[in-house]
Amino acid sequence: MFRGRYEHTIDSKGRISIPAKFKEILSEQYDNRLVISNYDHCLVAFPYQEWALMEKDMENLPPLGKETRNFLRFFYSSGTDCTVDRQGRLLIPQSLRDYANLQKDVVLVGGGKLIEIWNKERWEEAFRKSQDGFDQVTDTLINFGFWKPK
Repeated sequence: MFRGRYEHTIDSKGRISIPAKFKEILSEQYDNRLVISNYDHCLVAFPYQEWALMEKDMENLPPLGKETRNFLRFFYSSGTDCTVDRQGRLLIPQSLRDYANLQKDVVLVGGGKLIEIWNKERWEEAFRKSQDGFDQVTDTLINFGFWKPK
């Protein structure tokens, strides 16, 4: 599982270095292929095997529903196969960099089975907002039976 957050810079060619912890997980549990897509003002990078499992799950969505169609268009249209190179860098296509406003300072955030790639300023704002609603989300998770304190 990917966890933690790491600050990096993106070079002039659009490459970012993958944090050592993330490279370790990729080499032990996956391979060097990632699928990157737009999502929530950042990018999400799935190991290829996790992307394939998610695609299977998405086959069960109702394809004619307007919200589903809109989501799938947005998400799948930007899905791009990328490979971590021998130096541990990931080349992010220009269209994805533009969507996420990746210019210099970026933050890579572990998200369980995926990695989020954020513009640093957007990350700081999103993180601040997540802190503001933390108690409410915790209560909701407890109501769903997740993480019951002993």
